[in-house]
Amino acid sequence: MINASLKELSSLLAGGKTSSVELCTEYLNRIEALNPELNAFITVDRDKTLSEARAADARRARGEAGPLTGIPVAHKDIFCAEGWLTTCGSRMLANFVAPYDAHIISRFKAAGMPSLGKTNMDEFAMGSSNETSYFGPVKNPWDPKAVPGGSSGGAAACVAARLAPAATGTDTGGSIRQPAALCNITGLKPTYGVCSRYGMIAFASSLDQAGPMAGSAEDCALLLNVMAGFDSRDSTSLQREKEDYSRDLAQPLKGLKIGLPREFFGEGMAPDVAKAVEAAIAEYKKLGAETIEVSLPNMNLSVPVYYVLAPAEASSNLSRFDGVRYGHRAAEYRDLTDMYEKTRAEGFGAEVKRRILIGTYVLSHGYYDAYYIQAQKLRRLIANDFIEAFKQCDVILGPTAPTTAFDLGAKNADPVQMYLSDIYTIAVNLAGLPGMSLPCGFGGDGRPIGLQLIGNYFAEARMLNVAHQYQLATDWHRLRPAVAA
Repeated sequence: MINASLKELSSLLAGGKTSSVELCTEYLNRIEALNPELNAFITVDRDKTLSEARAADARRARGEAGPLTGIPVAHKDIFCAEGWLTTCGSRMLANFVAPYDAHIISRFKAAGMPSLGKTNMDEFAMGSSNETSYFGPVKNPWDPKAVPGGSSGGAAACVAARLAPAATGTDTGGSIRQPAALCNITGLKPTYGVCSRYGMIAFASSLDQAGPMAGSAEDCALLLNVMAGFDSRDSTSLQREKEDYSRDLAQPLKGLKIGLPREFFGEGMAPDVAKAVEAAIAEYKKLGAETIEVSLPNMNLSVPVYYVLAPAEASSNLSRFDGVRYGHRAAEYRDLTDMYEKTRAEGFGAEVKRRILIGTYVLSHGYYDAYYIQAQKLRRLIANDFIEAFKQCDVILGPTAPTTAFDLGAKNADPVQMYLSDIYTIAVNLAGLPGMSLPCGFGGDGRPIGLQLIGNYFAEARMLNVAHQYQLATDWHRLRPAVAA
């Protein structure tokens, strides 16, 4: 049962072959057995989960069940959930119990999907390896010596190890797609504004976006049907007609035009990643798709632009954590200024401090025009490149990450090398486009490789169709690590 898809679990529940309580109990038992090694969850509350499962079973008994009612889901610890510890992976919020639900959480509750707990993450979503969490690093289920990717590494690891059938994540520069690639699962970042950010602890507000992480594109489509929708409490939430993101899954790919950016296929990609992506392109050609070369000439600017804009927004967003209203406060201090300084010095980890300092610098008098304004202008050029590319193709294809998962601690001494882990994903966030990662092979080290698809604005259904047809023709997404056997 643990390896069943969401559709299969839904059928089992509808047919009375299992109950939500039985399903949740099985996953909770697996979490209890495997989480001490993987560290994928920060908070698990068996009583809360089973209470929600009993409510889901009662709802089904009344004939009020929806397609996913009773299926449990894990939530990244960046989402506020009423009555649950919500830490964002930081000492600053280590004791914070949220008094309300994020919009995403409330939509899962409305669908009758019990929460399995809160998953581990890089502190305030800042990281590419899930090593900056105050609660310790997450291990990759495929190889405990390797990182799971970040910042949604806990979510990716728990889905890969089948501690949950699905999970929520957030993606600011690749934080759903990169860990999905490194853990051999499917993850989707929607168009900016499709999912509400209300109740999602902010890192970089113009880039953050919530999305689903699951075993397949079909599962991600079902989850996005729950997550997407307008929210008047988020000024960036888009008011659009409700979509069925699974409507195009069965469409054949004959005549599909796949754009291959020449900038994705140059230096920097590991040979085994290149080989797997080329094999995926060949598979798409068998399915009837055409490939054309496109260009994203400002792609090389995406990492430096991101590391000006994201820290600038982070330095502003994180100024609220000062020890006054909630969260950590230093135990001893001389006066108000000393309290602020000690609280923030103790509450934030090294990576968060580094980005706050960078952000404060680029926003400061005399440097704002030179760095922040210039980065915003370059961001426009990067978005324009995608607009031009989509005049020639339906989707863009490339690698998700330049390498397979690297060893724990391997890049901690060199932040720039760590930042380059997201070199293929960051531009999508700067442009506000949808993107996803799906499994496409394994490296010589036995670690997974991810294939990235990028869609045009609001073309999630088409992108999911392209991913689903590939997954009907291949079995990479069905492979599980030994711990999930």
